[in-house]
Amino acid sequence: MNNQPLGLVLAGVSKRFGATRALIDGDLHLRPGEIHTLLGENGSGKSTLVKIMGGVHRPDSGAITLDGVPVTSRSPRDAMDLGIATVFQEVLTAGSQSVLENVWLGSHGTFRRRLGRAEQRSIAQDVLTRITGGIPLDLPAGQLSLSERQSLCIARALVRKPKVLILDESTASLDVSSRDRLFIEMRRLAAAGTAILFISHRMDEVAEISDRVTVLRSGCTVSTVERSGLSINRLISDMTGNSGHTETLRQPHEPGDLILKGAAVRLGPGSAPTDFELRAGEIVGLAGLEGHGQDQFIKRLAGVAAGSGSVERVLSEGTAVLTARNGDALGVAYLPRERRGESLFESMSIRENFALPTLGMHRRGGLLDTRSIARKFDAFAHLLSLRFGTAHDAISTLSGGNQQKVLLARWLATDPKVLLLNDPTRGVDIGTKREIYAILDRLSATGMCIVVLSSEVDELVDLADRVLVFRDQAVFARIPHSELSTESIVAAYFGQKSEVLT
Repeated sequence: MNNQPLGLVLAGVSKRFGATRALIDGDLHLRPGEIHTLLGENGSGKSTLVKIMGGVHRPDSGAITLDGVPVTSRSPRDAMDLGIATVFQEVLTAGSQSVLENVWLGSHGTFRRRLGRAEQRSIAQDVLTRITGGIPLDLPAGQLSLSERQSLCIARALVRKPKVLILDESTASLDVSSRDRLFIEMRRLAAAGTAILFISHRMDEVAEISDRVTVLRSGCTVSTVERSGLSINRLISDMTGNSGHTETLRQPHEPGDLILKGAAVRLGPGSAPTDFELRAGEIVGLAGLEGHGQDQFIKRLAGVAAGSGSVERVLSEGTAVLTARNGDALGVAYLPRERRGESLFESMSIRENFALPTLGMHRRGGLLDTRSIARKFDAFAHLLSLRFGTAHDAISTLSGGNQQKVLLARWLATDPKVLLLNDPTRGVDIGTKREIYAILDRLSATGMCIVVLSSEVDELVDLADRVLVFRDQAVFARIPHSELSTESIVAAYFGQKSEVLT
């Protein structure tokens, strides 16, 4: 009789990259028919463990079995052939190819018989309807929203009908309705026997969807908790190793001088005009369901999106209209939402990525002063508690949270008066989030105006002095700090607001 456990089992798995021990002692038992969440701070070893399961990396030591049979995947193709499908953290689509072609990208050779075009369309349509509500199959993927492109990546895994499905931060790029549909699909798949490994930094999602939770810390598995024993405080303690942490409520700052203003700004054809004022020393949150205008709004503030109405920087000598070309000169810095597509230069080093916007400040007699760059980088690395090997390492070697810190440091080094952050903690662990919150709080106390667009309601409640909620391409509700709550923001999402918000 075979007493080997069913499902995917990793025991004592380790992986080293040069001098860095990314994974020291990774243990995980992923059972058929369960939704198992993997938690850990950025740099804890989660991504390495996922890439080992997905065939991207081979472990240095340890054992991996699938239904009792040893696994020796040498490539992602090997893992796919075993029935292990991974949706990685970065949104990977071919923009010039159709939705249908993206769904089936890389699937040739993974099926015993070649599927005809009509069957491919039928299967893709069925999967996309379940997880998105439906996307035209012949539409180029480049025309889709970030949420829809992430859904394509998920559909690409689902059409393979995997035995093991790994979702690495897949909900970070999804809008609320797509996330809810994905959860329904995950429960359906688990009920049919699929083993699902789910990775998220959103504690509300972890509490809602998990059957079990395994926590990694510093490359080691430290706990596995059944649903009946789940406690957010326990999970945070396991992730951080700090059982004595207590939350502190941020005190709102008194706003200062007017620094940015807009008049009759329209975010879409036929949308209501929006007037607004932003002041020094305040943190303003932007919220709304995906596609309701908040993304367009922050891009208008940055001068990188066109539209009717005006956005002006208020200066001591008058006002200046913001454009894509003068933001830096006017002290306005913008950190986009998509690190990989809009901010990172993966072939460049950590320090080079940091220094790009400020190279002109480090020229002496026409030559680049590399020592000056190094000193400034070291100062911001200390300020933001950056974790890295050497500054010359490629930025792609960093965890998502540390990549985000480098990008934040890049724009802080320009000494902005207005800092615009588009979903800055997407895919960032709870410990790094707290560090970023503390940094933003200190910056606003010095008089910097900070605007944060976030897809996490709890984040806005914790961080903002006030929140603008968008609906139908316009500001629907303006919620002051005294009325900020998860309930008031979510109610505004769906067109409800109390008298105090009008």
